[in-house]
Amino acid sequence: MIIARPIQLIYFFIFLSVVCSPIALANEEAIKKSVQSHFGGHKIDSLKKTPYLNGIYEVVVGDEVFYTDEKANYFFFGHLVDAKTRTSMTHERIEQIKAARRIPLESLPLKSAIKVVKGDGKRHVAIFTDPNCPYCKQLEKELLNITNATIYILLYPVLNGSMEVSKKIWCSDDQIKAWDDFMLRGVTPSDKECETPLELLVKAGRDNKVSGTPTLIFADGTIVGGMIPAAAIEEKLNSAINSKGAAKEEKRK
Repeated sequence: MIIARPIQLIYFFIFLSVVCSPIALANEEAIKKSVQSHFGGHKIDSLKKTPYLNGIYEVVVGDEVFYTDEKANYFFFGHLVDAKTRTSMTHERIEQIKAARRIPLESLPLKSAIKVVKGDGKRHVAIFTDPNCPYCKQLEKELLNITNATIYILLYPVLNGSMEVSKKIWCSDDQIKAWDDFMLRGVTPSDKECETPLELLVKAGRDNKVSGTPTLIFADGTIVGGMIPAAAIEEKLNSAINSKGAAKEEKRK
């Protein structure tokens, strides 16, 4: 998986002292407000007391986790490790957060996607993908084995040179052929000028915290980052459509 790196938190294994009021903060909301004042460009998604260290609070920003004390005098960036099991408690929490996160498929700019319908097209997946990403090209080979699905290709040109290639693909008379030719056969499309939605697509990716390519979003909102084989894609497509069907049934009751 190719990782796009916007401004993000940097991990250290030391405590970083910050200037803060020495008065003990009475509750989690007050601590959260104090922490937020040091991270103006990042929204503090949650803050809660850890069950394994007295007086230490877990702070979640996007898919990242760090820690602070009850006065918000110190921040700790790194992994909390259970000495007995050698298990990273931080890694487990990050995986829980990622697994719980959802992006509603209908919230994405699907009208600005290259839409590929295979068979009956009943199952749906959107893919943030970069034409110069080698893992995205591997994924395209896996997608050849997928049938009865609608695939929304969301061009996400975050790598060097990808914006120009994406423009050529989007402006092609046959976008699907141009995409397949480039991704599967290495054939660069000819130059052609037109209006493109690429800035909108890049903004949508960043707004949804898409940090790398490929990133797949399924009909139930589940997210998979990185290249996965056709069998795994099939499993996720079926799971997503079953999940949506169950949700509709629940609403009818």
